[in-house]
Amino acid sequence: MIVIFDYGVGNLTSIMKMINKSGKKAIISGDRDDLEKASKIILPGMGHFDHCMRKFNESGMRDLITDRVMNERIPLLGICVGLQMFFSNSEEGTEQGLGWIPGNVVRFNETRFQQKLTVPNMGWLDVQTNKDNPVLTDLSTPRFYFAHSFHVVADNPEDILLSADYGYRFTAAVALGNIVGVQFHPEKSHRFGMQLLQNFSDKS
Repeated sequence: MIVIFDYGVGNLTSIMKMINKSGKKAIISGDRDDLEKASKIILPGMGHFDHCMRKFNESGMRDLITDRVMNERIPLLGICVGLQMFFSNSEEGTEQGLGWIPGNVVRFNETRFQQKLTVPNMGWLDVQTNKDNPVLTDLSTPRFYFAHSFHVVADNPEDILLSADYGYRFTAAVALGNIVGVQFHPEKSHRFGMQLLQNFSDKS
Protein backbone atom coordinates (compact mmCIF):
# COMPACT_ATOMS: atom_id res chain seq x y z
CA MET A 1 0.00 0.00 0.00
CA ILE A 2 1.34 3.41 -1.03
CA VAL A 3 0.58 6.10 1.56
CA ILE A 4 0.75 9.79 0.69
CA PHE A 5 1.50 11.24 4.11
CA ASP A 6 -1.06 13.83 5.13
CA TYR A 7 0.47 16.27 7.60
CA GLY A 8 -1.45 19.26 6.28
CA VAL A 9 0.89 20.26 3.44
CA GLY A 10 1.05 19.66 -0.31
CA ASN A 11 -0.99 18.68 -3.37
CA LEU A 12 -2.15 15.42 -1.85
CA THR A 13 -5.22 14.82 -3.99
CA SER A 14 -3.40 15.72 -7.21
CA ILE A 15 -0.65 13.22 -6.40
CA MET A 16 -3.16 10.48 -5.56
CA LYS A 17 -5.16 11.08 -8.75
CA MET A 18 -2.01 10.93 -10.87
CA ILE A 19 -0.97 7.61 -9.32
CA ASN A 20 -4.46 6.14 -9.58
CA LYS A 21 -4.69 7.30 -13.20
CA SER A 22 -1.54 5.32 -13.95
CA GLY A 23 -3.35 2.18 -12.78
CA LYS A 24 -1.78 1.99 -9.34
CA LYS A 25 -3.36 2.54 -5.93
CA ALA A 26 -2.46 5.13 -3.33
CA ILE A 27 -4.23 6.53 -0.30
CA ILE A 28 -3.92 9.80 1.57
CA SER A 29 -3.47 9.27 5.30
CA GLY A 30 -1.89 10.63 8.44
CA ASP A 31 -2.92 7.64 10.55
CA ARG A 32 -0.30 5.62 12.38
CA ASP A 33 -1.86 2.29 11.41
CA ASP A 34 -1.69 3.13 7.70
CA LEU A 35 1.89 4.36 7.95
CA GLU A 36 2.89 1.19 9.82
CA LYS A 37 1.38 -0.94 7.04
CA ALA A 38 2.61 1.15 4.11
CA SER A 39 4.89 -0.55 1.61
CA LYS A 40 5.92 2.88 0.26
CA ILE A 41 5.50 6.45 1.49
CA ILE A 42 5.27 9.73 -0.39
CA LEU A 43 6.27 12.88 1.51
CA PRO A 44 4.76 15.95 -0.19
CA GLY A 45 5.74 19.52 0.59
CA MET A 46 4.81 23.02 -0.50
CA GLY A 47 5.50 26.55 0.68
CA HIS A 48 7.94 27.57 3.40
CA PHE A 49 10.55 25.12 4.74
CA ASP A 50 9.95 26.01 8.39
CA HIS A 51 6.17 25.63 8.02
CA CYS A 52 6.57 22.17 6.50
CA MET A 53 9.03 21.02 9.16
CA ARG A 54 6.82 22.28 11.99
CA LYS A 55 3.74 20.58 10.55
CA PHE A 56 5.73 17.38 10.08
CA ASN A 57 7.02 17.45 13.65
CA GLU A 58 3.58 18.33 15.04
CA SER A 59 2.06 15.32 13.25
CA GLY A 60 3.62 13.01 15.83
CA MET A 61 4.75 10.68 13.04
CA ARG A 62 8.36 11.80 12.63
CA ASP A 63 9.86 8.95 14.69
CA LEU A 64 7.68 6.33 13.00
CA ILE A 65 8.46 7.51 9.48
CA THR A 66 12.16 7.86 10.27
CA ASP A 67 12.23 4.29 11.60
CA ARG A 68 10.36 2.90 8.61
CA VAL A 69 12.57 4.72 6.11
CA MET A 70 15.98 4.56 7.76
CA ASN A 71 15.76 1.19 9.53
CA GLU A 72 13.14 -0.83 7.66
CA ARG A 73 14.34 0.76 4.39
CA ILE A 74 10.93 1.08 2.76
CA PRO A 75 10.91 3.27 -0.38
CA LEU A 76 10.12 6.93 0.15
CA LEU A 77 9.56 9.69 -2.41
CA GLY A 78 9.85 13.33 -1.36
CA ILE A 79 8.31 16.04 -3.54
CA CYS A 80 9.37 19.72 -3.65
CA VAL A 81 9.83 20.85 -0.02
CA GLY A 82 9.42 17.17 0.85
CA LEU A 83 12.80 16.70 -0.84
CA GLN A 84 14.32 19.71 0.92
CA MET A 85 13.28 18.29 4.28
CA PHE A 86 15.69 15.36 3.74
CA PHE A 87 18.58 17.75 4.36
CA SER A 88 19.97 19.30 7.53
CA ASN A 89 18.84 22.91 7.18
CA SER A 90 17.61 25.58 4.79
CA GLU A 91 18.46 29.21 4.19
CA GLU A 92 14.70 29.75 4.08
CA GLY A 93 14.30 29.34 7.82
CA THR A 94 15.68 28.21 11.15
CA GLU A 95 14.08 24.79 11.64
CA GLN A 96 16.32 21.73 11.50
CA GLY A 97 15.65 19.31 8.67
CA LEU A 98 15.62 15.53 8.90
CA GLY A 99 19.31 15.12 8.09
CA TRP A 100 18.77 11.94 6.08
CA ILE A 101 21.01 13.13 3.24
CA PRO A 102 24.15 15.21 3.93
CA GLY A 103 23.84 18.75 2.59
CA ASN A 104 21.65 21.81 2.88
CA VAL A 105 19.11 23.98 1.05
CA VAL A 106 20.01 27.34 -0.48
CA ARG A 107 18.20 30.13 -2.31
CA PHE A 108 18.95 30.60 -5.98
CA ASN A 109 22.02 32.83 -6.15
CA GLU A 110 21.11 35.41 -8.77
CA THR A 111 24.68 36.76 -8.84
CA ARG A 112 25.69 33.45 -10.45
CA PHE A 113 23.04 33.60 -13.16
CA GLN A 114 24.50 33.61 -16.66
CA GLN A 115 21.40 35.35 -18.01
CA LYS A 116 18.67 37.57 -16.58
CA LEU A 117 16.10 35.34 -14.86
CA THR A 118 13.58 35.82 -12.10
CA VAL A 119 13.20 33.96 -8.82
CA PRO A 120 11.16 31.89 -8.16
CA ASN A 121 11.82 29.46 -10.97
CA MET A 122 8.37 28.59 -12.28
CA GLY A 123 7.84 26.51 -15.39
CA TRP A 124 9.07 23.55 -17.39
CA LEU A 125 12.72 22.51 -17.52
CA ASP A 126 14.58 19.69 -19.20
CA VAL A 127 16.55 17.51 -16.79
CA GLN A 128 19.82 15.64 -17.17
CA THR A 129 20.38 12.20 -15.66
CA ASN A 130 23.37 11.81 -13.35
CA LYS A 131 22.92 8.11 -12.60
CA ASP A 132 20.56 5.22 -13.18
CA ASN A 133 17.58 4.61 -10.95
CA PRO A 134 14.39 2.55 -11.37
CA VAL A 135 12.19 5.68 -11.04
CA LEU A 136 13.63 6.88 -14.36
CA THR A 137 12.59 3.80 -16.36
CA ASP A 138 11.08 4.68 -19.76
CA LEU A 139 11.68 8.40 -19.23
CA SER A 140 13.28 9.57 -22.45
CA THR A 141 14.30 13.27 -22.58
CA PRO A 142 12.04 14.08 -19.61
CA ARG A 143 10.77 17.55 -18.74
CA PHE A 144 9.19 18.49 -15.44
CA TYR A 145 7.32 21.42 -13.92
CA PHE A 146 9.16 23.42 -11.24
CA ALA A 147 7.96 26.08 -8.79
CA HIS A 148 10.65 27.01 -6.25
CA SER A 149 13.07 29.66 -5.01
CA PHE A 150 15.35 27.27 -3.09
CA HIS A 151 17.24 24.16 -4.15
CA VAL A 152 19.24 21.45 -2.42
CA VAL A 153 23.02 21.17 -2.39
CA ALA A 154 24.14 17.62 -1.67
CA ASP A 155 27.52 17.13 0.01
CA ASN A 156 28.08 13.95 -1.98
CA PRO A 157 27.73 14.36 -5.77
CA GLU A 158 26.89 10.65 -5.97
CA ASP A 159 23.54 11.40 -4.31
CA ILE A 160 22.46 13.59 -7.25
CA LEU A 161 19.98 11.82 -9.52
CA LEU A 162 18.89 14.61 -11.87
CA SER A 163 20.17 18.09 -12.65
CA ALA A 164 18.58 21.04 -14.43
CA ASP A 165 19.68 24.49 -15.57
CA TYR A 166 18.17 27.72 -14.30
CA GLY A 167 20.80 30.45 -14.35
CA TYR A 168 23.24 27.70 -13.43
CA ARG A 169 23.17 23.93 -12.94
CA PHE A 170 21.25 22.84 -9.83
CA THR A 171 20.08 19.55 -8.33
CA ALA A 172 16.61 18.57 -9.54
CA ALA A 173 16.43 15.16 -7.80
CA VAL A 174 18.42 13.00 -5.41
CA ALA A 175 18.54 9.28 -4.68
CA LEU A 176 20.23 7.51 -1.81
CA GLY A 177 19.34 3.87 -1.22
CA ASN A 178 15.59 3.61 -0.69
CA ILE A 179 15.14 7.41 -0.65
CA VAL A 180 14.29 9.47 -3.73
CA GLY A 181 13.45 13.17 -3.72
CA VAL A 182 12.42 15.46 -6.58
CA GLN A 183 12.40 19.26 -6.60
CA PHE A 184 9.77 19.42 -9.33
CA HIS A 185 6.08 18.55 -9.15
CA PRO A 186 5.38 15.22 -10.87
CA GLU A 187 1.65 15.71 -10.27
CA LYS A 188 1.84 18.79 -12.55
CA SER A 189 4.22 17.27 -15.11
CA HIS A 190 1.77 15.41 -17.35
CA ARG A 191 3.04 12.16 -18.89
CA PHE A 192 6.55 12.56 -17.51
CA GLY A 193 5.27 12.94 -13.97
CA MET A 194 2.85 10.07 -14.38
CA GLN A 195 5.65 7.81 -15.60
CA LEU A 196 7.87 8.73 -12.67
CA LEU A 197 5.10 8.09 -10.14
CA GLN A 198 4.23 4.81 -11.86
CA ASN A 199 7.89 3.78 -11.72
CA PHE A 200 8.04 4.59 -8.02
CA SER A 201 4.88 2.54 -7.50
CA ASP A 202 6.16 -0.41 -9.53
CA LYS A 203 9.91 -0.58 -9.30
CA SER A 204 11.37 1.24 -6.31
